[in-house]
Amino acid sequence: MKKPVLYFLVLCLTGVSMQCKKKGCTDPVSINYDSDADVDDGTCEYGGIGGYTTIVALPEHHGNPIVGQVDYVDSAFIKFNTQDSPGSNPANYDWVYAGEEGEDHVHIEGMKPGKYYIYMTGFDSIFGERVFGGVPVIITQTSGEVDVVVPVSE
Repeated sequence: MKKPVLYFLVLCLTGVSMQCKKKGCTDPVSINYDSDADVDDGTCEYGGIGGYTTIVALPEHHGNPIVGQVDYVDSAFIKFNTQDSPGSNPANYDWVYAGEEGEDHVHIEGMKPGKYYIYMTGFDSIFGERVFGGVPVIITQTSGEVDVVVPVSE
């Protein structure tokens, strides 16, 4: 009776048996990716809207905040489930948020935990130039606010 259990353990430890494969999320795009998992168990979690976290995106040019202007409010473009820049074309992003005149940030509300790329545009009134730039972000919390500084340049 002990021999079948011993054989099973040996097969399991050597990875020969399919029943011994580690289950978990096998998609590297997911926030809960498990690099040790061999079999996807359907538990992968992805970023996007429908959550309870607000990203407060703060564009900064040379360390100075960019404040939304009357004719040029700050804008935030967000791409879900990536850490790579999709470029500067707004059509390549999943969601677009506009800031408000006089504010130095853009609220990106209702986000789930996940991986994102945030691209921002604005106008630096000190230098008199349009500025833009982006940053990859990983959100792990399920509620509240997360401040994200987005470096922008001309």
